[in-house]
Amino acid sequence: MKALLDDDLAGASAAAGIPLTDYFITDEAKFLWRFRLGQLAREPEHARWIVRAVVTEPEGVVVGHAGFHGAPNSSGTVEIAYSVDPAHRRRGYAKAMLAALLDRAASEPSVTTVRASISPGNAASLATIAGHGFIEVGEQWDEEDGRELLYERPAR
Repeated sequence: MKALLDDDLAGASAAAGIPLTDYFITDEAKFLWRFRLGQLAREPEHARWIVRAVVTEPEGVVVGHAGFHGAPNSSGTVEIAYSVDPAHRRRGYAKAMLAALLDRAASEPSVTTVRASISPGNAASLATIAGHGFIEVGEQWDEEDGRELLYERPAR
């Protein structure tokens, strides 16, 4: 993440062991890397839960990133996070990322609930979670993203 913040795509790719795309050094992505590095400095135990590059098989192409906002909270809730590189959108990768995140959450005994927070105007993300058992449970105001609808489903 530090290399990505420094626009060192080659160094970040070498550290990741796979060629990353320019999508990983956009301003939006850099906000995420800064945020996650700060999170890891405060709470290193979140490392195994947060963002990872998403790679297609068998091609080995990086199509985005996915993970959780952090480790499960005290009630066992994790919040999903995923983003598809615009060059790879509308090919089913977001649904595949969601399915992988749901599988991961289900495999962790400490996780009881999976949450998604989505802007009401984000039709693509709302369509992605449709049919996966999410129920709208409320809303929140995010300083960065504005109004978000909250959806939850059981982990298993």
